Amino acid sequence: MAVEKFLPVAAFLAVILLLRHAPSVIAGDIVHDDDSTPKKPGCENQFVLVKVQTWVNDKEDDEFVGVGARFGTTIVSKEKNAKHTRLILSDPRDCCNPPKNKIAGDVIMVDRGNCTFTKKAKTAQTANASAILIINNQKELYKMVCEPDETDLNIHIPAVMLPRDAGARLKEMLTSASSVSVQLYSPRRPAVDVAEVFLWLLAVLTILCASYWSAWRVREAADEHNKLLKDASDEVPDTINTGVSRVVNMNMKAAILFVVLASCFLFMIYKLMSPWFIDILVVLFCIGGVEGLQTCLVALLSRWFKHAAKTYIKIPFFGAISYLTLAVSPFCITFAVLWAVYRTHSFGWIGQDILGIALIITVLQIVHVPNLKVGTVLLSCAFIYDLFWVFVSAKFFQQSVMIVVARADGSGEDGIPMLLKFPRIFDPWGGYSIIGFGDILLPGMLVAFSLRYDWLANKNIRNGYFLWAIFAYGFGLLVTYVALNLMDGHGQPALLYIVPFTLGTLLTLGRKRGDLQVLWTRGEPERPCPHIRLQHSGEVSPE
Repeated sequence: MAVEKFLPVAAFLAVILLLRHAPSVIAGDIVHDDDSTPKKPGCENQFVLVKVQTWVNDKEDDEFVGVGARFGTTIVSKEKNAKHTRLILSDPRDCCNPPKNKIAGDVIMVDRGNCTFTKKAKTAQTANASAILIINNQKELYKMVCEPDETDLNIHIPAVMLPRDAGARLKEMLTSASSVSVQLYSPRRPAVDVAEVFLWLLAVLTILCASYWSAWRVREAADEHNKLLKDASDEVPDTINTGVSRVVNMNMKAAILFVVLASCFLFMIYKLMSPWFIDILVVLFCIGGVEGLQTCLVALLSRWFKHAAKTYIKIPFFGAISYLTLAVSPFCITFAVLWAVYRTHSFGWIGQDILGIALIITVLQIVHVPNLKVGTVLLSCAFIYDLFWVFVSAKFFQQSVMIVVARADGSGEDGIPMLLKFPRIFDPWGGYSIIGFGDILLPGMLVAFSLRYDWLANKNIRNGYFLWAIFAYGFGLLVTYVALNLMDGHGQPALLYIVPFTLGTLLTLGRKRGDLQVLWTRGEPERPCPHIRLQHSGEVSPE
């Protein structure tokens, strides 16, 4: 296949790859890189997220999230152990000098600036405050650390920083209400994230479904091919290709081009990230999701509505379309539009996952890895791509380009749409666990290839390669989640673990069984394909 023919598909797949990202802890990013600032006696706390629950005139009100300082006493983890304490505003506001207002064990709120964080905390402690809330001058949170030359750090009250928006809301409460109190606590995340278990199942089941569908179509075409040979037909078409229409076999040049395009698109999105650009991605995702959902539904329903699936009508600009496709399309379009409208609601993740899974399954039907050589090149390039844009890019741009794009930083959105997500139901901090499409799609191409080979070679589940490939993928993804938790929520490139397990398993097993040459080059077993000519007598015989 010429590279030019593959360009449209490569561009589409590149968008999916660049918008992929391993599961990450979005809400806790401020507490990462805990070792980036030195610790010393009196200034050695772990950075933790802190919940600040408010009560206005004894009625529960807004809850804000801040980050605890490196210094000061640790904050209780259980809500029941956290006291309700009156909140007051410091005078002067920066708390660099002793407050003029009387403080009796209250929580004092101060503005950032004009002196060090530790001086503010010491001043508040001397004035008999029970805790200090420091309001940042930006929307983001900031890690409060000690100065390098500070030695006398006898601070015994908690210090928490809140973003500028939270500070503005608290000031509004203090000026309009007679009584405002707060409760500070830092709940711990559960040891096992149930959301990650469900995402693992979604990823594995998606590849299972796509692999069996892909293999079934290829075997159906192969059976038709063998039937024609057996019947000694006067014309033997290439049924493997005609029976599996719309299939694009990737080659080595296209695999490399695919990753190069992904890198270019990723950097472009990194530079253009904004609310309007997220809207463009939502539209593109809806278009792809409609096509994917429509393809899956038509394939499923065609088993019961065969006549409608095989009867076509010609429509301007679209060409010949089956009646079944015409009937399913309005539902798919409506579903995608409703998701786009309600995607920010608490239930929006359901529609996003349905559209995403349908899109992944459809792509795995269209784009095939023809042999293990192409699969090795593709996954090796994606492996390097992952390492560079997640880790190495931080050395050049002061932040990980992949993580910035995956979180949609600066766009005002929770993240890009090209992700499967699942809510952290039992996590007190809420949020979502996520996995990028590329972490399913790219290894899925290799897993689907292994099942197609097994079926064409008439290998059973025990003697074939598919069982080992899907097991290796699932184990690699499991290792990713374990690494994610062990490294305190640092974003992890899933392909860093999935590629060695999946690719390494097939290469090792193929070499051990003596099939590596066929897997590496042909990608399918030898099939009888005699040349046939038409005799004068009207009989068909091989040459």
